[in-house]
Amino acid sequence: MRPPYPPPPERSAELRRRFAEEARSERPDLSTLCLLLGAEADGALDEAGMDAVQIALDELAGRLPFRPGGPRSWAVALRELLGERCGFRGSAADYQRLESSLLHQVLVRRRGLPILLSVVWIEVARRAGAPVCGVALPGHFVVGFGADEQQVLADPFEGGRVLSAADAEVLVAGATGAPLHPSMLGPAEPLEVIVRILNNIRAWAAIRPERSDVSLWAVELSLLLPSHPARLRYERAQLLVQRGDYVGGAAELDAYAEVVAAVDEPAAEKLRRQASAARAMLN
Repeated sequence: MRPPYPPPPERSAELRRRFAEEARSERPDLSTLCLLLGAEADGALDEAGMDAVQIALDELAGRLPFRPGGPRSWAVALRELLGERCGFRGSAADYQRLESSLLHQVLVRRRGLPILLSVVWIEVARRAGAPVCGVALPGHFVVGFGADEQQVLADPFEGGRVLSAADAEVLVAGATGAPLHPSMLGPAEPLEVIVRILNNIRAWAAIRPERSDVSLWAVELSLLLPSHPARLRYERAQLLVQRGDYVGGAAELDAYAEVVAAVDEPAAEKLRRQASAARAMLN
């Protein structure tokens, strides 16, 4: 299977415009953002394909029982439909595939990273009227049904297994060595989910220098979000230089130096020297 590659520049520009617009809207839509991200990753995903994903999510929601009951009943209903009947789950091998971070591919393969499988759970459950949210536990993303003391957690990566309090404690302790704190159980907003997805993609590409194209578009989408670390501009500059765009990389380094100069002039001067070195590569 051919790995996904980005679309032509004109298509990419339009996707990015829509991505930025959606991210800055009053209520960003998680599935729309995931699909725009997916279309930026995979030039084969066109408008009809994006519509087909939304229809598939609607159809899955239609297969759920009508308001099955409280949070645990919802969690069990989603597990039975998505995990058992449809076979959505994850495995260690899924961490090695870019497709595991793309919603349209996860729907086809029924495999993915915890956060993308959770997006499927969230979007199907939300369409069916469930009280659902994403829960960004340290090191592992899960889904929550209900709220506060009534909240029930499920792990889509394990086919929707309903988690006990002890299970959640073990997940957090395994990732951080620290106990589970109630603040970790709050709902993850759509933009938080997108940031985490993009971070996963950047981590995937970072160990694959031949896919610096993926690193670059993931950084550039991150920069379109309303809030992002300023250091992403430095990362973008490095990637541009790495990919042979010495003029663009140098300009980005100079621009970032202006931001840094307000708080750390020696660091800004170092960035300016890097910009000069990048321009020198043109000779």
